[in-house]
Amino acid sequence: MFIEVIAILISLGLLIFLAYRGFPVIVIAPIVTLLAVALSGVALLPSYTEVYMPNLANYIKTWFPIFILGAVFGKLMELNGATTAIAKKIMDIFGIKRALLATILACSILTYGGVSLFVVVFAVYPFAAAVFREAGIPKRFIPAVIVLGGCTYTMDAFPGTPQIQNIIPTNYFGTDAYAAPITGLVAGSVIFLLGYLWLSRRVNKANLAGEGYGEGHTNEPVINPNEKVINFWLAIIPLVVVVVLNFVFTKTSFAVSHWYAPELLQETFNVQNLSSLSSTWALIVALVVGIIAALFINIKSFTPSKLSSGLTLAASGSLLAVFNVASEVGFGNVVKTLPGFEVIRNAITGVSSHPLISESIAVNVLAGVVGSASGGMSIALEVMGQHYLDLANSMGIDPEFLHRVASMSAGGLDSLPHSGATITILAICGLTHRQSYGDIFVITIMKALVAFGTAVILSFIV
Repeated sequence: MFIEVIAILISLGLLIFLAYRGFPVIVIAPIVTLLAVALSGVALLPSYTEVYMPNLANYIKTWFPIFILGAVFGKLMELNGATTAIAKKIMDIFGIKRALLATILACSILTYGGVSLFVVVFAVYPFAAAVFREAGIPKRFIPAVIVLGGCTYTMDAFPGTPQIQNIIPTNYFGTDAYAAPITGLVAGSVIFLLGYLWLSRRVNKANLAGEGYGEGHTNEPVINPNEKVINFWLAIIPLVVVVVLNFVFTKTSFAVSHWYAPELLQETFNVQNLSSLSSTWALIVALVVGIIAALFINIKSFTPSKLSSGLTLAASGSLLAVFNVASEVGFGNVVKTLPGFEVIRNAITGVSSHPLISESIAVNVLAGVVGSASGGMSIALEVMGQHYLDLANSMGIDPEFLHRVASMSAGGLDSLPHSGATITILAICGLTHRQSYGDIFVITIMKALVAFGTAVILSFIV
């Protein structure tokens, strides 16, 4: 059994190392998967064609609509000038003296409104650089500020967020995007407060040392102060549309779960568990209407060539993203069939007999391992989700708490140095790991500790 466990750990280590070195996950995931299978003495080709590929395909079938619609929505919000208008307005409201808070809130509003993180970085970075320079705040803090505002509480803690990290658990626990709202709001507020206090302290310390914004930076943005942007109140309409309609189609009498007769779904489409689909359907409809709103609030900004190239970029980006995560999910599903996995699972679940604590550890560790919140959570829930759900039901624990703990735990160690999001943010800001990763790491650890602390506290009261 020792060899079988080592086989899994070696393949996992190679996946981390090669992903960190920039190799495409789509290519390396099946390779390291087959390596684990071969070292475990299991049939190679059946593991690939009958386990890896079906689970990869099933993930794409389930989540590709969210990936593609989210990418298109974000790209249109970028092209019509809405993200720029929102970021600029927030900066104007809070002023130079509160540049730190303004940047955090700009990221938060955009991500909670459904705009993808990568679009948020492109939209916020130019204005963050400008106000940080004017306020004398070192540029090296911008990546950590973006991570706090866009990759923490509005990504997976606050109820109703349309980000994929908050939608994935609905497929495993029969919950919706608003699961455990009080828990999410309280924990999310704690994350914001701790992160803001840390960054404020760091900025004040740098100011006392006379550091300033710094010179000789790369990828410095050029902003035309006379450039016209669309009206702020017009710009936020698509965001409001997505947030409001997602709630309406999830929690009210207009919910998508009421649109079709259960008999029709069961007999014609073989849908046995509507609750696992309703959250996805609600977000699909909300994003479609949001996309229409994004097109019409500034339709003059879209030339045929501009719209065509923008949609092409959005589509290619969403394809790469969903295939990357699906490849990791395929890897996880093969691993759970291998002889050595039982030992690893017992080691993880043996840390605590309580499902919330065990789930928090498993999701956080796997998110850190693969450098992806959605990828790590998908692997953990594919492998152990049903186990946690059965255990929670036997203990009388509401599955909504499983949902919220899983979501929050995914958005913790996922920002380790090899994370694609971390590398992308640093690249856009023209900074290096050496310059900026220290504060990203602190925000990451704070987030992970709050998620784990939430699981521990809930284990005593639910």
